[in-house]
Amino acid sequence: MIQDIEPYSYNNAYKPEAPDKESFIIYCHGMEVLIKQEGEQITFPTFQEMKEKNPDIYEQYTYLFSIDQMRFYLVEHLNYSEADKFRMIHKEEFRHVKPRHLAFAGITGFQLYNWYTGRKFCGRCGKLLKKDEKERMLYCEHCHQMEYPKISPAVIVGVIDGNRILMSKYADRDYKKYALLAGFAEIGEMIEETIKREVMEEVGLKVKNIRFYKSQPWSFTDTLLFGFFADLDGDSEITLDREELALAEWFEREEIPVTERNISLTNEMILAFKNSEI
Repeated sequence: MIQDIEPYSYNNAYKPEAPDKESFIIYCHGMEVLIKQEGEQITFPTFQEMKEKNPDIYEQYTYLFSIDQMRFYLVEHLNYSEADKFRMIHKEEFRHVKPRHLAFAGITGFQLYNWYTGRKFCGRCGKLLKKDEKERMLYCEHCHQMEYPKISPAVIVGVIDGNRILMSKYADRDYKKYALLAGFAEIGEMIEETIKREVMEEVGLKVKNIRFYKSQPWSFTDTLLFGFFADLDGDSEITLDREELALAEWFEREEIPVTERNISLTNEMILAFKNSEI
């Protein structure tokens, strides 16, 4: 999965120390992120590379995180030259680029950029928010409101009936490949209740024997995913929620049309079942 970057180690402790010349810049605009590409490999601009065109580069930055000894900083305004092989890519391209640890850095940096840009003003009194110096938090000096990064809990559910698993395709989404059932947890709801509700709402089925598989931070949608497998409880006839899903169907283990483990928890769970690991 995209967060599996061994032997590198991700450290998200908030340490707002000043960058050095080798520190990496995450620069975003809209849904795009600035990268430098050589063949299939990407990297990010360094402060040293950007100093000439941005003389105030060491004065306007936000510390993000580190990966081993590499430190990453968010910069809001940046002049750059495409002649130096810099270009903007859509955030979705981090699903495919290499190396994996920098793809993870790019999409995680984008998630934090998205939070910072969407939280400039206090939602309670409208005053400008300020960055805290000790933790990753924004606060309002006027009414003392505190804002922390947005993380939305959601479930992915592999519904199993003997030697087959239920797979679906989303309705009206860019992602057109097969997936498992999924949905966000609601306020006041346990994750186990989310699973039962989402399965019933999307395909009209009951489940039992819910068991946890693995979790995944999914920065593409500000989500923390919880993967579970569950057994069908009763009738297997599907009643499809066509507002959420384009289709849902049962697949025998040997007929599952997914072959790549890729970067997502969904694909890993599907292949775990296909390969009889579950």
